[in-house]
Amino acid sequence: MELDNIEKLIAKYFEANTTVAEEELLKKYFAQGNVPEHLASYTPIFNYFAAAKQEQFDKEVVLESDASAKKMKFNYKWLSVAAVGLLFFGVYFGNTYFEQKEKERMATEYAYQETKKALDFLSENFNKGTEKVAYLNQFEKTKQKIYNNN
Repeated sequence: MELDNIEKLIAKYFEANTTVAEEELLKKYFAQGNVPEHLASYTPIFNYFAAAKQEQFDKEVVLESDASAKKMKFNYKWLSVAAVGLLFFGVYFGNTYFEQKEKERMATEYAYQETKKALDFLSENFNKGTEKVAYLNQFEKTKQKIYNNN
């Protein structure tokens, strides 16, 4: 009769319908040792709970005092102040760097335009010079004709 009752309690246990008293009865039954062979597979489950109940945490728990909590808040305040300072530093010097690069770009653009003007002027004068050379070539041909006829 007891075996039949235990089997019903196990079924009820796995359906999550047992009471605390019924679970205690199952734990006691499986802790006794003489369990039928077909129920032996459930023994480790119920013995685990008994062993787990005996376990205790034996390490020391260190709690923070109020002074260390205030110290951490203090550090976070200074950390935020440092972050804001770093942000302003970056904006100031970043803006200065950008302005310097812009001045360099403008100076480079100005130098390019002046060089372009100088090369255009040189090209213009060179072209005038080549026109004069063409007149000299014509003069040379005419001179050769005169000397060859005489």
